Amino acid sequence: MQHQVTVFNTLSRKKEIFKPLHPPFVGMYVCGPTVYGDAHLGHARPAITFDMIFRYFRHIGFKVRYVRNITDVGHLENDADEGEDKIAKKARLEQLEPMEVVQYYTDSYHKNMDQLNVLRPSIEPRASGHIIEQIEMIKKIIDAGFAYETNGSIYFDIEKYNKSYNYGKLSGRVLEDLLSNTRVLEGQDEKQNPFDFALWKKAEPEHIMRWPSPWSDGFPGWHMECSAMGTKYLGETFDIHGGGMDLLFPHHEAEIAQSNAALGHESVRYWLHNNMITINGQKMGKSLNNFITLNEFFSGSHPLLEKAYSSMAIRFFILQAHYRSTLDFSNEALQAAEKGLKRLFASMQTLKNLKPGKTSDSDVKMLRQSCYDAMNDDFNSPVVIAQLFEGVRIINSVHDGHESLTANDLELLTLTFNEFITDILGLLPEETGKDDIVDNLVKTIIALRQQARKNKDFKTSDLIRDELKKIGIALKDSKEGTSWEML
Repeated sequence: MQHQVTVFNTLSRKKEIFKPLHPPFVGMYVCGPTVYGDAHLGHARPAITFDMIFRYFRHIGFKVRYVRNITDVGHLENDADEGEDKIAKKARLEQLEPMEVVQYYTDSYHKNMDQLNVLRPSIEPRASGHIIEQIEMIKKIIDAGFAYETNGSIYFDIEKYNKSYNYGKLSGRVLEDLLSNTRVLEGQDEKQNPFDFALWKKAEPEHIMRWPSPWSDGFPGWHMECSAMGTKYLGETFDIHGGGMDLLFPHHEAEIAQSNAALGHESVRYWLHNNMITINGQKMGKSLNNFITLNEFFSGSHPLLEKAYSSMAIRFFILQAHYRSTLDFSNEALQAAEKGLKRLFASMQTLKNLKPGKTSDSDVKMLRQSCYDAMNDDFNSPVVIAQLFEGVRIINSVHDGHESLTANDLELLTLTFNEFITDILGLLPEETGKDDIVDNLVKTIIALRQQARKNKDFKTSDLIRDELKKIGIALKDSKEGTSWEML
């Protein structure tokens, strides 16, 4: 099957047909976390979004090199080249070595991603492991005339760069507006202009994360790592660069400038950005102190949570919205996602037991094609999910005897559910736990009810059905037997 995939390119601000530079190879770079704290829901969205894209490209036959970095140095507190390194600050507060902090939270991040069934990337480089590459790229920028040194620090000269290139093309920022609106922060008198950004920072005596360079003992600026590592592992030009919308400016804008300055051309052909998760309309994030960690979701320990939520409920909640739309957190939305997910997996179980008919009353091939059409249209997961629930309707209708499907269509529907639910959306049945105990208890009660019906004790049979309904469990009798679902 041939697939024409369209993606919304943030750079052009329109949907474009995706054409990889070296088919069937796809090079994809995604900005990963700064590892100085537990992962929260805001970290989960880009991870799940680009995991789905990674899965889909592989599903339709591409060979994907997926690079997702770990930021372990150079990300300062206010993202404006001033303040303390976020990891160094955490290390100082906890009286640890910075790399102890990095290792602990990297391990924690990996554990959370495994719980969310996020596949590991092909390569996961760390900024601290690529200091040489960053220094070499800074040298090229200096040689091209787009950077300057002040007191051992190197800054990117945006005003000079803008005379040859268009600074702000990704985010839509205009340099003149930046000139008039940017305030000079204390300690930024090293810069020729306040909006110039650091490529290399000279380390203060108390700064414990430092490396030798031609200019000073110091550390790279936050933006340098992705330009250097993307080039190293994917080449001077590669297909996709992704990340959250909050990275669009200044991080990704700076990356474009660095690549143009060092290489003479842009590195990235398609920029993809997922939108934010909000709480009451505000972005969820550490800087606003309104985030809920994934561990708190899984345990239910945060005061904003009514209960604990499973990792698959979180994943399904995120996939129910298109990756470019905002997604507002609420307990109601998460609980609705839980119910929807249970319906999907319940229908997969029902599908296994359906008996084929001589004819088909529903067009399974069209449903399958609709799922592909949605994924080919900028990875439209909510439309895929809507089509899968149409499949749920068909399954229940066949189970209840209102429709029939041939053996071939039952096989195709099973394939479609397995591929799109499990392989592409990455949704897995919940681990054995309370839900399985409830399922086994209800099945035991159903068996007792069936025995009562066999004995023509319809009074007891009806009593069991009615009492279960009172506690929110509906029984469905069909020629295949009795199934149950939560109301």
